[in-house]
Amino acid sequence: MTRPVPLLLALIAVTVPLSLIAGRVWLDPSNTRNAAAILAGLRLPRAVLGLTIGAGLGASGAAMQGYLRNPLADPGLFGIAPGAALGAVASLWLGMASAWLLPLFALLGAAGAMALLALIAGRSSGIALFTLAGMMIASLAGALTSLAISLAPNAFAMSEIVTWLMGALTDRSWREVWIAVPLTLAGIGCLAMAARDLDALVLGESAARSLGMQSRRLQAWLIAGVGLTVGSGVAVAGIVGFVGLIVPHLVRPLTDRRPSSLLVPSALAGALLVLVADSLCRVLPLVTELRLGIALSLVGAPFFLWLLLRMRRGLA
Repeated sequence: MTRPVPLLLALIAVTVPLSLIAGRVWLDPSNTRNAAAILAGLRLPRAVLGLTIGAGLGASGAAMQGYLRNPLADPGLFGIAPGAALGAVASLWLGMASAWLLPLFALLGAAGAMALLALIAGRSSGIALFTLAGMMIASLAGALTSLAISLAPNAFAMSEIVTWLMGALTDRSWREVWIAVPLTLAGIGCLAMAARDLDALVLGESAARSLGMQSRRLQAWLIAGVGLTVGSGVAVAGIVGFVGLIVPHLVRPLTDRRPSSLLVPSALAGALLVLVADSLCRVLPLVTELRLGIALSLVGAPFFLWLLLRMRRGLA
C-alpha cells in the first residue's frame, strides 16, 4: 500500500457522510421524515456513482500519463469519451433515450471508438501513431456530435443533448450504479494489468522492450481499461473532464512516481475529487444546480494553465 492510500481512504470516509446530508436542503436524519428513504434512494447512489466515476477517471488519467510519458495527457486523448458521448447523443437525437437505452448507446459508442483505435493503431507498436489515432477519433466524434446538435429534430432534443453533455449526477439512481460499478472495476483491473509494462516504459521504449514489455499487449490493456472506465462514466453521467488530468499531479509527489504506484492513489483521489465537487454543486446557492462537468472544468482549466506555465518555466 503506497503512502497516500490510507490518507485518501480516511478523507473519503469523512467526506461520504457529509455528502449524504449536503444539499439545497440539508438532511437531518434524526428529524427529517423519510430520511432513510431519501438517503437510500437518492443520495447514497449518487455518492457511490460519484466515487465510481472519479475512481475510473483518476486511474485512467494516471495510466495515460504513464503511457505517453506526458504530464498533460488526459483520458480524452484516446477518443473514447467523445465516442461514448456521440453514442449517447445519437440516442437522444433518435428519441431513444430511455433509462437503459441511453447508457447502452453510450457504451456502444465507447466500444466503437475502442475498436477503431485498435484497428488503426493495433498493427503498429508506436506511441505516436497510437496517440494520433486517438486524437483523430476524438476530433471525428466531436465533429459528429456537433453535427447532431445542429441537425437536432427539435429544440427540445437540442436542449436535452446540450444539457446531457455538460455532465451531472443529478437524479441518478442505483440503476446507473449497477451499470458503472462493474465496468469501472473491470477497467481498473485492466489498467492494473498494464502497470508492470508502464513501469518499464519509464526507461524508454527500447529499454522497456529489452525488459519484456510488449507494446501490443500494453496497448490492448490500455484500450480496454480506459474504454471501460471512461466509457461507463460517460454512459451514466455525461462528460466529466479534467479529473484524469488533475489527480495524478496531486498524488504523484506522495508516491515514488512509478506509474504502478500511481494507479490506486489516483483512483482514490479521483473518487474524492468528484464526490466533493458534486457535493459543492448541490449546496451552491444558485437558481439551478451547477452541472458537475462545468464545475470541474472551472477548476481544471486554471489547473491546466498552471501546468503549462510551470512547464514553460522549466524550459526557460
